[in-house]
Amino acid sequence: MIASIKKFFAESRQELRHVNWPTRKEAVRLTLIVIGLSVVLAVFLGGFDYLFSYIMKTYIIL
Repeated sequence: MIASIKKFFAESRQELRHVNWPTRKEAVRLTLIVIGLSVVLAVFLGGFDYLFSYIMKTYIIL
């Protein structure tokens, strides 16, 4: 049991050496892209929610 756990961690460490980690600049850029897209999507969905709520209140629920 202990040997299999040690083998698991050794293989995991070996695999992590093969990972192509992003540079700090790439990580910051991609993070800002994700945040920007999240804000745009939130505004888009919020706008549709407001529009549909307005239509429901004005024309359907009198």
